[in-house]
Amino acid sequence: MSETREARLKRMRMRSWRRGIKEMDLILGPYADARLSDLDPSTLDLYDQLLEENDQDLYPWVSGAQPCPPHYLGLLTEIGQFARERHITKN
Repeated sequence: MSETREARLKRMRMRSWRRGIKEMDLILGPYADARLSDLDPSTLDLYDQLLEENDQDLYPWVSGAQPCPPHYLGLLTEIGQFARERHITKN
């Protein structure tokens, strides 16, 4: 049985908020809440793939401490920018 779009988005939001480290919860969770429903199918597929990555790899990629794999570059740039803007506007 195929997963419905609504079920997929719910699963991806849950996985975004329940990562291995709190820093990634706070980066991916708000992004997922705000943006997942607007993503096109290919970007959703890429985000779903990103969720399978280890937080120990993801955090340095999104923070810019280490280069990320080229196929994630656009998405992680967007996520990082979203997190920075969210942090700046809250202060």
